[in-house]
Amino acid sequence: MSNKSTAEEIHASVRQHYAQVVESVSSGCCGPAPCCGTSSPVEISKRAGYTPIQIKVVPEESNLGLGCGNPTAIAALKPGERVLDLGSGAGFDCFLAAKAVGESGYVIGVDMTPEMVAKARANAHRSGYKNVEFRLGEIERLPIESHSVDVIISNCVVNLAPDKHIVLKEAFRVLKPGGRLAITDIVAKQPVPETIRNDAHLWSRCAAGALPIDDWKATLSELGFKDINIKPIEHSADLMKTWSSTTDLRFFFTSAEIEAIKPLA
Repeated sequence: MSNKSTAEEIHASVRQHYAQVVESVSSGCCGPAPCCGTSSPVEISKRAGYTPIQIKVVPEESNLGLGCGNPTAIAALKPGERVLDLGSGAGFDCFLAAKAVGESGYVIGVDMTPEMVAKARANAHRSGYKNVEFRLGEIERLPIESHSVDVIISNCVVNLAPDKHIVLKEAFRVLKPGGRLAITDIVAKQPVPETIRNDAHLWSRCAAGALPIDDWKATLSELGFKDINIKPIEHSADLMKTWSSTTDLRFFFTSAEIEAIKPLA
């Protein structure tokens, strides 16, 4: 990836990477690590903060071990709420959210990779989920009505987008007044070298595009979000140490819980 890489090139690279993840899992490989890596999706999810019960109650094939945290742990989902998952993958967090909001609630997952959407829909159909829907689309242009969701969750996906401002602006648009943002993603702890910024593989790992916490706060505030809270997840170092064979990413990045609220007025 060059310094002049366009948003389209980044999208194409990320889309290709996650299509390959689906293909590797479907062929019997163990997930996103080099096939087959030392960590299974279950082990990765436990390190990300999911409980054994959460991992067990959702369709097994929905867990690809791609997250850097557990957004459902901070979302405080309630029965009847309408939830949107940015970058829903094979549906893991959507299925957890669907159980939390119950039959009176509804969950929409949006993902730009056709193979992921097909996988998620198959998982939902096979397991009989009636309150979950998966839509193909980019998180910069959400196929969602304005002011229509109570909660937005996302797990290590916003950093895949070249322009986070546009993504968060879209998030603000689709949230109802009083709606909340509850995501986990990678943040930069210090200036990131251009060699990392331009690494297509590390874009796909949500690292190369990471913003400092102050930039996250400034962008959220500028867009109108209130009650902004960003908390680094200390144990995330265990996840990132396997993301690159040439660079110790723990020196530059950490995952974080990112929360904010859209004001009532």
